[in-house]
Amino acid sequence: MHNWTAWDASLSWSFGLIAITITIHIVGIGSIANAVARFRHKLVDSRRPYLTGTPTAIALLVIVALGLAVLHGVECFVWALAYVHLNAFSSAADATLYSVDSMTTRGSSGLTAVREWRMMGAAEAGDGMLLFGTSTAFLFLVMTRLWKTDLEAR
Repeated sequence: MHNWTAWDASLSWSFGLIAITITIHIVGIGSIANAVARFRHKLVDSRRPYLTGTPTAIALLVIVALGLAVLHGVECFVWALAYVHLNAFSSAADATLYSVDSMTTRGSSGLTAVREWRMMGAAEAGDGMLLFGTSTAFLFLVMTRLWKTDLEAR
């Protein structure tokens, strides 16, 4: 029988949480992409060229960025729930602040998880880099497609 050490448990929780947050992110990005496509088609079909210009593209980009920020917040909250469940912090507020701090790789909250769960903060930072990189790539894709459509409409 395998003897679970704190290290094993921390890594297992970390990989599980990474899988969950990446899944949330992919589903969220897919939903945002579908919403942007539907909205753009409605604007183009409305035959009002002033609604397909740069100001509308900028507004859509802001909405997309806010949607991505909400996704990141949800993902931090998932990690924070795990920290609370594992009693890694004395309060939900501390777990949430630590999670946001780790996910953004900021690392200056001054909070530290209890010893057996400390590896999760580093794993969450790696997860955050993947998620923020994916968000950046998606935002860039949306931006280039909106501007391309805007240029073609001129």
